[in-house]
Amino acid sequence: MIRKLPSGVYRLYSRKTDPKTGKRRNLGTFKSRAADEQHERGVQYFKRHLKRLVPVLDVSALVN
Repeated sequence: MIRKLPSGVYRLYSRKTDPKTGKRRNLGTFKSRAADEQHERGVQYFKRHLKRLVPVLDVSALVN
């Protein structure tokens, strides 16, 4: 969710509220809407691809 603040900058908020505070998380503040939208695309990409980028830890190797 992108909102324009009274100061003229744009802020990216998470879509869901934080269960602890009940508020949306601030995901970045940008001077232009285009920069804000570009950052949002990056956030969405990593949300979908993080499992592939971070290798799964093999716990059985640590036990021995």
